[in-house]
Amino acid sequence: MSPARIVVIGAGAIGGITAACMAEAGEDVTLVCKHEDTVALCRTSGIHLTGYCGEKTVPVQAVRTIEELSGTYDLCLIVTKAYDMPDCARRMLPHLTDTSLVVSMQNGICTDALSSIVGKERTVGCVIGFGATLLSHGHMDMTSSGDFIIGPLDSAASASCEELARVLSHVTHTRIIDDIYAELYSKMIVNACITSLGAICGLLLGEMMNRRDARRIFLAIIREAVQVADQMHLTIPPYGGKLNYHTLMKGHSPLDHARRHLMIWIVGQKYKRLKSSSLQSLERGQKTEVDSFNGYIAERGQALGVPCPVNAQLVEMVHEIEQGKRAICLDNLHDPILMKYL
Repeated sequence: MSPARIVVIGAGAIGGITAACMAEAGEDVTLVCKHEDTVALCRTSGIHLTGYCGEKTVPVQAVRTIEELSGTYDLCLIVTKAYDMPDCARRMLPHLTDTSLVVSMQNGICTDALSSIVGKERTVGCVIGFGATLLSHGHMDMTSSGDFIIGPLDSAASASCEELARVLSHVTHTRIIDDIYAELYSKMIVNACITSLGAICGLLLGEMMNRRDARRIFLAIIREAVQVADQMHLTIPPYGGKLNYHTLMKGHSPLDHARRHLMIWIVGQKYKRLKSSSLQSLERGQKTEVDSFNGYIAERGQALGVPCPVNAQLVEMVHEIEQGKRAICLDNLHDPILMKYL
């Protein structure tokens, strides 16, 4: 059996680490990078990795565009921003076979959009459990450990997922599950809390969780997301095996409210230096992925008749910041529309 041909689209922190670790293990992997200097670096000295994956420099096959690829690929890992994923998937269609797998490695839930382009039978969802930062073009730092969790949308792809798990295990421990949607939803809730709040106020997670006003919004995001999941009859697994959303939101007494605030304050202290990815995007003058987080919750809620005014208003506020109509500031934590529903 010939080795799988693998393409990784996106040379950010996650994509670069994934491609480099696979290449180091001898896999046939090509990285698609939009920056010419990163392509040149990949082909010569290589991608430099630091952090939990160890310090190493690994040469990787690389091209600048999908159109420069030749032939077909067994595994396609799309590691771009959520809003760029559909275009990448369409451009990959000539390079896919009937049995190719295409993996959505975005934050948020993008598997529905991906399957509408490449087909349900070729779509795989992925939850990324480790943290990573792009320090410079070609230099990625794995900032925390964690697993890959993958799962196909169609049971017909289960056998091929074993090969996908094998190659991903060069990066970190990888496990296959049946209900990938539930895991994606669980992580999306955390992303919806951290990314949107950081984007509107400009604080690190620890600074936000020291503030009662920010914690109230954080908990309101979770409350609406859980109500939507309940209406979908979706059982949300605890995030990271520890954060049980239903247990967190259970009860309405003053003691229950105090317990909730204490729990998320503790989380904030553990990851106090964590900076919102949406805030980082805004600081670079880029769009955010808020539509795939809070926007997804609000849209699903609207379709199911579950009001999600806090998530909907956060989407609106982040878009206003993107458009230059609103500043990133602490006053946003007291936005009148938000306050109305807390």
